[in-house]
Amino acid sequence: MTRSISWREASARRLERQFLANPLAAGTGGPAEIVAAMLGAHAQVPSAAEVSVGIRAEGMTRTDVRAALTEDRSLVRTHGPRGTVHLLPARELPLWTAALTAVPSGRSPFPPDVRLTEEQVEQVVAAVGESLDGVCLTLDELDEEVVARTGPWAGDRVMPAFQDLWPRWRQVLYRAGQSGALCFGPNRGRKVTYTRPPRFEPLPPRQALRLLLRRHLTAYGPATPQDFAKWLAAPPGWAVTLFEEAYGEGEVEEVLFEGRRAWVAAGDTGFPEGPVRGVRLLPYFDAYVIAAQPRELLFPGAAYGRALAGGQAGNFPVLLVDGVVAGVWHQRRRGRRTTVTVEPLGRLTARRTRELGERADRVGEVLEATAELVIGEVSTGAHA
Repeated sequence: MTRSISWREASARRLERQFLANPLAAGTGGPAEIVAAMLGAHAQVPSAAEVSVGIRAEGMTRTDVRAALTEDRSLVRTHGPRGTVHLLPARELPLWTAALTAVPSGRSPFPPDVRLTEEQVEQVVAAVGESLDGVCLTLDELDEEVVARTGPWAGDRVMPAFQDLWPRWRQVLYRAGQSGALCFGPNRGRKVTYTRPPRFEPLPPRQALRLLLRRHLTAYGPATPQDFAKWLAAPPGWAVTLFEEAYGEGEVEEVLFEGRRAWVAAGDTGFPEGPVRGVRLLPYFDAYVIAAQPRELLFPGAAYGRALAGGQAGNFPVLLVDGVVAGVWHQRRRGRRTTVTVEPLGRLTARRTRELGERADRVGEVLEATAELVIGEVSTGAHA
């Protein structure tokens, strides 16, 4: 018989495997282990990534996350799923680069006279890797190097961006990151720099895609091909084929999840018996909020309108109560203090209010600040 799984069971397992039910014990692993379990930490907002990782381990702070990036280099900041900026474990770059570059690209959002041909894309990616080998360059410096290695066409200012026009080649900056030709380097003052990660040999593409699928189902299953496609910004039909092939070879297993067909990694059908209780504060674009589906069950009732931006998750930091979104929050730092304002969408008991204070304190500890909790309306709009 097909195993039937409830939202409560799935939510509890996801929270456990994300180190949100029980943070990683001190001394048993570092930021790279946490980021691996999350399948990447969204890092467009660096401080949000530090909170995402830090709250999942006892005693971890932003200094530990930064040290993993700049000292032991167990993490890299680069372009991950959906082309967005992520923290990824350095040891997993052979998996990520092979899998992400094997995902079919969607239709270009740019007009035909702005787009690059696939041959030009390959030239740009190669030029980026050559330019960044052993050095750190600002984006303007990288512009010059890429144009010098390709041709004037790469520098044509035809790409609309922030009320300005960028050089043509920048439309595939994310492709260079996903291919392993580029990652972020240390800031030079206020300017971002890029460099090349240590050289590695990517996995075979088919093997990488299958492994990434199993990893995703382990972290966020049960899931459907449509869920997987949305997480990767991939064509749904392509994901259906990938699931069918994996199912045919016994790598995934079908279940019923809240009455609909879904899949888990083969043999991975154990789920906690009880729910995960308590309150938690998750920052912008936390991996759990982005990947956990169905979204209408994660954002029930009023949360769907208040904590999503046009149906998109991650644009608001969220309050979780018993594993579902039940409010939004915002933190504003002033020196060594930060004010954590939480807007619950329902009444909090005295016990949960006390626990919320502890969670706010923990956010402050990660950011190496003293937190003050304020319960009230969050006036800050959604992050773009």
